[in-house]
Amino acid sequence: MKPSIESGIGVMEATVSGVRAAMQEGRLTARQLVQRYLDRIAAYDRQGPSINSVLRLNPQALAEAERLDAQAAANPAAALAPLHGIPVLIKDNVECEGMETSAGASCLRGNVSAQDAFIVRKLREAGAIVLAKTNLHELASGGETVSTLGGQTLNPYDLTRTPGGSSGGTGAGIAANFGLLGIGTDGINSIRSPASANNLVGLRPTMGLVSRAGLVPCGLTQDIIGPITRTVTDAAVLLDIIAGHDPADPVTSHGARHIPSSYADGLDASGLKGARIGLLRRFFGSGPEHGPVNAVMQRALDTVKAQGAELIEIDDDIRPDALLADTLVHLYEMKSDLDAYLVGAPAAVQVRSLEDVVASASVHPGVAATLASALALAGNEADYRERLQRQQALRERVLALMAAHRLDALVFPHQRRLVVPIGAAQAERNGVLASATGFPAIVIPAGFSEPDGNAPQGVPVGLELFGRPFSESALIRLAYAAEQALDARRPPASTPALE
Repeated sequence: MKPSIESGIGVMEATVSGVRAAMQEGRLTARQLVQRYLDRIAAYDRQGPSINSVLRLNPQALAEAERLDAQAAANPAAALAPLHGIPVLIKDNVECEGMETSAGASCLRGNVSAQDAFIVRKLREAGAIVLAKTNLHELASGGETVSTLGGQTLNPYDLTRTPGGSSGGTGAGIAANFGLLGIGTDGINSIRSPASANNLVGLRPTMGLVSRAGLVPCGLTQDIIGPITRTVTDAAVLLDIIAGHDPADPVTSHGARHIPSSYADGLDASGLKGARIGLLRRFFGSGPEHGPVNAVMQRALDTVKAQGAELIEIDDDIRPDALLADTLVHLYEMKSDLDAYLVGAPAAVQVRSLEDVVASASVHPGVAATLASALALAGNEADYRERLQRQQALRERVLALMAAHRLDALVFPHQRRLVVPIGAAQAERNGVLASATGFPAIVIPAGFSEPDGNAPQGVPVGLELFGRPFSESALIRLAYAAEQALDARRPPASTPALE
């Protein structure tokens, strides 16, 4: 699907480079761009199919756009900032100055941020405009994107299905062209799940590459912030802006020396040629319910192979369901990390601890059990330490596996079966390998299942590429080449271009 800037203000499938060119040439203003996205949100998020991806709009978005337009007009010969006037959708567990950060929870009402999260400050410095805060699975604690404040977000490709999660509001909004760039967070699957479910690109960076300062945490051993976009190129552009050292998040000291001049430098349509990619067979399902995903993946892998990549079958006994059961630590950390965040919340916020959140009896039923488990596991030091040791053993095992087979990346479907209908629990996702190791992974559109009455285009399926620590440049190169060959991105029929 080719991007367009129709009549100077069109936004369907618009890209950063296309918008920058239109603005530089005087065919588009930031105000026009913001207004067009606001029009689409009014028409399709609040009415029509009622995707319900946006929790709250930035009331200053148009004023910020006008200020940027005035700056550009005052110095027309100057180069525009990298993200000049680009509207961004921010998941509502990331702080934006002057806006409420509720994580979808009614008990966090009044949590108006006094300052931007580190990554939001970097976005604004690059010229971006925060357009809206998006819905999420409440407190980022599930995969269906339903919350007490936002209700249920719908998948724009099949309005009877979930958009994945927990960053499903950002995913659905970017898929439906309600913003140009998106920010999600990922503790287990939560950037890549909505990317897979919404025909998008989702990048979970290596732990330590992007600051988490200003994030409402679930468990900081696994929590990551990253891009959700319509193209690999835009994901690379966005990563260029948000990656970097932040003294407020000491783990970023590990990533600073690994950041290249630009993640977009290596984009090459022939980037798959000669690549050795390991096919993790244990991350595919074998039942009839897995047939739609397997069919899409087989076609995608055939295309990848035709581009010159060598696919190496890997039958190592790494099982995603076992990793989910035995390696994750977020529930052991949730109380301490969330408590540390809440103690600094504004006086208007009525909760100061996870106990307070549970006692408020205000959380969505879909997260109540998760929060109760987190309370029960808090302080279980022996089990916690054992899981951390398993994570380290997994890192060593995966690196040894990749070295033994001389692999550039691993590949598998992000989800072994199609994203679930509304009311069902998300199932059989494979994002745990990246979350348990802290290694990077990127999801790209692989294609669609067969169309049906609820999904006239079919249901999207995402292909995940997984790499060594700080191998984002290599993953982006492979993902870009695969994206160009597959050409699988399509905007959803439920939210067409406005007349």
